[in-house]
Amino acid sequence: METIIVLVFVVGYLAITLEHNLKIDKLIPALVMMAISWALIALGIDAFPQWFDSANHTLMENFGLLGHEEKMHLMEETLLHHLGKTAEILVFLLGAMTIVEIIDYFDGFSTIKGFIKTKNKKTMLWIFSLLAFFLSAIIDNLTATIVLISILQKLIQDRNTRIWFAGLIIIAANAGGAWSPIGDVTTTMLWIGKKVSAGHLFAYLFVPSLLCMLVPTFIASFLPAFKGKIENEESDDEGPKSKFSATMFYLGLGGIVSVPIFKQVTHLPPYVGMMLALGVVAIFAEIYSNTKFTLMDSGSDDEAFQGHHSPVHHSLSRIEMPSILFFLGILLAVAAMESLGILFGFAQSLQDTMPMLGTELHHEGVSDLVVMLMGVGSAVIDNVPLVAASLGMFSEPLDNELWHFIAYSAGTGGSMLIIGSAAGVVAMGMEKIDFFWYLKKIAWLALIGFLVGAAAFMVTRTFI
Repeated sequence: METIIVLVFVVGYLAITLEHNLKIDKLIPALVMMAISWALIALGIDAFPQWFDSANHTLMENFGLLGHEEKMHLMEETLLHHLGKTAEILVFLLGAMTIVEIIDYFDGFSTIKGFIKTKNKKTMLWIFSLLAFFLSAIIDNLTATIVLISILQKLIQDRNTRIWFAGLIIIAANAGGAWSPIGDVTTTMLWIGKKVSAGHLFAYLFVPSLLCMLVPTFIASFLPAFKGKIENEESDDEGPKSKFSATMFYLGLGGIVSVPIFKQVTHLPPYVGMMLALGVVAIFAEIYSNTKFTLMDSGSDDEAFQGHHSPVHHSLSRIEMPSILFFLGILLAVAAMESLGILFGFAQSLQDTMPMLGTELHHEGVSDLVVMLMGVGSAVIDNVPLVAASLGMFSEPLDNELWHFIAYSAGTGGSMLIIGSAAGVVAMGMEKIDFFWYLKKIAWLALIGFLVGAAAFMVTRTFI
């Protein structure tokens, strides 16, 4: 039965990886393999020789001696435990996504566009890379990529020029998301899973992540694509569509940034702080929307809709529910593998067979090579299941350097292929970037940045 469950997981994983070839959204195989895996566990519960106690992070002794009813009760408790942990991540993401959509409803991101006055390509490259790096740490790398490419489309008419900028934005956004607990889904998972803390994440990863962004940007600034000035720049003097744009922009970002502080002070789960931030932002959104200001240009088809609907309801209708359901499916599918002890056994064999590279990490001596291979793997397959699997594979305590290296590798390694990260996939969709163009033009820059950052991590961790 274990073999069948592993096979279901592998087939589902392949379907997720090949979603662009199969033309099937990755949330579908994620949900199917989750449901089938747990159904097979329920049907074959008496045949399994071991069970992994997720709460205590250890294999249960004498699991085989338990009766059928006791095993079923244990399975239900385990599933409820994993659903609770998954729900913490999903509710957190829902709150963050809604705040971002509220900012967008008030055209708050036009505030960023107002800062960009230059026509010089090299200067603009540095501006966008730095914006992507720091903005992704606040509003997550996926949203930062969407915002910056949207601004890019208004500033640069030539698509061939834009896609070069988009490629470097992907690298910078993924690097920026790695050092913030709210910058990437994988770092959020590690933070909520009590594997990393916000302060140590910054201390360990800020310098490696910064170098991961700076080195590719520096090299790219000498490439022909970034020489000269922007031609045919579109004149756009409309300004923001709402007089509250800047206010909502700073209020929304301030609300998201306050979440780690709220957690530190109250010791409550991060989603509680995110719900408080959403509530505060929503109050101001409702007050400002009732002042009867015009959000859209006169005559817009959306004017009537936005004039008569709550900005919060409108924002909730625009959040990425497919992504939320994908995370639900993949995290619970990985939880099924963890519960049977399969991931635990795989981690043990991996550590026994892999050669050590560089400084051994504390406790179980997981090699740096293993973690770097996870980074390369995250470029080929989704980094969410990789990190979810690592949570079940390794048992190091809070803020062990292993978790920080995993956060770095999974967060930045996905930049090496355009399908390797959420930021890359959304940029691919927005600008119709060809997979092989990215592989030829951008991947080598991402690889250099990844390796430089990894080397920097190995050096800086010795001082922490």
